Amino acid sequence: MAPVTAADPRAWLLDPVESGSAAGFGLYLHVPFCDHRCGYCDFATAAVGDQAEQDQQVLFDRYLDALVTDLRRQVAAGPRRHAPEDGRGAVGTAWPVVTSIFIGGGTPTLLGGERLAALLGAVHDCLEVAPDAEVTVECNPETASVELFGNLARAGVGRLSMGAQSFAPHVLRTLERGHDAQRPVTAMAQAREGGIAEVNLDLIFGTPGETDDDWRATLEAVLVAGTDHVSAYALTIHDNTAFGRAVASGAMPQVDEDLQRDRFDVAREVLGAGGFEHYEVSNWSLGPARRSRHNLLYWRHGDYLAVGVGAHGHLAGRRWWTTRSTARYLDAIGAGDSPIAGSEVLTDEERAEERLLLGLRVREGLHPNDLPPIEPLALEEAMDAGLVETSCGRLRCTEAGWFLLDEAVSRLAL
Repeated sequence: MAPVTAADPRAWLLDPVESGSAAGFGLYLHVPFCDHRCGYCDFATAAVGDQAEQDQQVLFDRYLDALVTDLRRQVAAGPRRHAPEDGRGAVGTAWPVVTSIFIGGGTPTLLGGERLAALLGAVHDCLEVAPDAEVTVECNPETASVELFGNLARAGVGRLSMGAQSFAPHVLRTLERGHDAQRPVTAMAQAREGGIAEVNLDLIFGTPGETDDDWRATLEAVLVAGTDHVSAYALTIHDNTAFGRAVASGAMPQVDEDLQRDRFDVAREVLGAGGFEHYEVSNWSLGPARRSRHNLLYWRHGDYLAVGVGAHGHLAGRRWWTTRSTARYLDAIGAGDSPIAGSEVLTDEERAEERLLLGLRVREGLHPNDLPPIEPLALEEAMDAGLVETSCGRLRCTEAGWFLLDEAVSRLAL
């Protein structure tokens, strides 16, 4: 066995130090609506930009009612509804204290501040929320206003995740973004004026047509904008998207993975020079206090309740997900039925692989007590290959291993 020497070979699951049940408990709420579905988007979204304003508002009200109803039903049913049936995970009769809330989408801010405040009010009515819980709302810069952010701040929102994507105008056009390069900066200023101090900017790199200078200029614009957290993701083209169909027809080139690797290195260079800590494969923060606690919950293999269209939840080794169809979700909730489209109970081996795959995404890796069993020879070979290393008993990826995470985990997993 590897760095884990506990008498119980399942101690990494049953008595973790910072992973699993020790990572906190999250709540994810999904709002699928967008004004326009971008060509690269593979999320569970519903474009409403071509609907009349009155029809939009009716739909938003109906969806808010469904979200609250779904939340209340899940909470009333208790955590055992989502616990594994074979007793492999110890689950109590009461929901844990919520340590982070994330409202994602879609564009949740299309609902407006009052609806989102009502949603958060329902959360507090249903669940115990920690006084210092991190509450994040995703935001499209086009929906930003001081009034919106003021309403969110008064409702307890302390963090925004804003989709800037790029500061190069022609890249924004390729990505089908409706805002110009200055709008995210203006929106950040509005957020702070409204009382929300923490703002993450989401970026995409490797878009066809993006140059080296475009990407470097985008990163430098981020530094000037004054954000405290950056998420940067390589563009991934999925077959079921407009971009996927364009690539298949030859109208758009496939992404260049070598170029994306170069872009990633430039991000590390520029953001690092700007004082950002590269704490997870795709995330940088101005120090540990500005890390995304909700995302850390995911990477620490924690538990989270999922509510809304296309939402995914996890509890003690069971994963479940709801329908990706907004119409089917609304109909199911209205009829008193479950919107869950599927679920699975993971074996210990699958949970071990997932623990490694998620935990090694974080800079400091995994606590020795939270490591699943690893064969000594497998660990030695992964270390000799330069994929992982140990430090103070923790197992973590090397710089090279971060780029080859799947290979590192395949070598380590039993």
